[in-house]
Amino acid sequence: MRDLTALPNLNLALIQTTLAWHDRQANLEHFEQLLEQARGADLIILPEMFTTGFSMESQTLAETENGPTSKWLRVQAAKLDAVITGSVIVQAADGSHRNRLLWAQPDGEVLHYDKRHLFRMAGEHKHYTAGDCQVQFELKGWRVRPLICYDLRFPVWSRDAQDTDLLLYTANWPGARRQHWNRLLPARAIENLCYVAAVNRIGTDGKGFAYTGDSQVLDFQGETLLGAGEADGVFQVVLNAAELAAYRTRFPANLDADTFELT
Repeated sequence: MRDLTALPNLNLALIQTTLAWHDRQANLEHFEQLLEQARGADLIILPEMFTTGFSMESQTLAETENGPTSKWLRVQAAKLDAVITGSVIVQAADGSHRNRLLWAQPDGEVLHYDKRHLFRMAGEHKHYTAGDCQVQFELKGWRVRPLICYDLRFPVWSRDAQDTDLLLYTANWPGARRQHWNRLLPARAIENLCYVAAVNRIGTDGKGFAYTGDSQVLDFQGETLLGAGEADGVFQVVLNAAELAAYRTRFPANLDADTFELT
């Protein structure tokens, strides 16, 4: 059994801001300025499709797996000595288009997670191919599992079967369903006995949809450690592994969880 008390604290930076519609270069320049404010963080989280906004124009906007955004992330991660993550539109090696979260490490390696649940109400399932596996990354001994936006609605997919310490959601979640976002995130933290970090965008996209942010970090009891509201900026918080370990010892509900396999 892992000794969580031996892990260092984890410093998170959440970047909640507007996105330029279908303009990768403008977005990268904007985030490069904001990243300087996140210096000192171990993990920096950007929104879903942070180079384009939530777009169905996958064939026009998709980058190759080692495209310009992947290269940019490598440079920024090395410069800040931090992991930087967020999702972009990627054309995979098999030719499929993916809503892909990139996990860029300071050593130059870029890992990824492909969004599992595609938002059919916007036709995402017609323009992208769904991912088929959960992914877990390790950072300073912490186990981090990334998910993307609509994945939040599906507790089985979010369910922790790997002793995850931090669930991470990156999103373009519209203000029309703001209440759902703010209710589902604490539920995922409580049921999985872990921290949750969620980054959303603000502003209005090219389709006229408004986004109200509410980027946040919650503890293992669903209590708010950080709430960004509708503000534009960089928001930082520190996660304490010893507190997580102590709670899991006091309330080991995970020992009574149902066992199952995802197929």
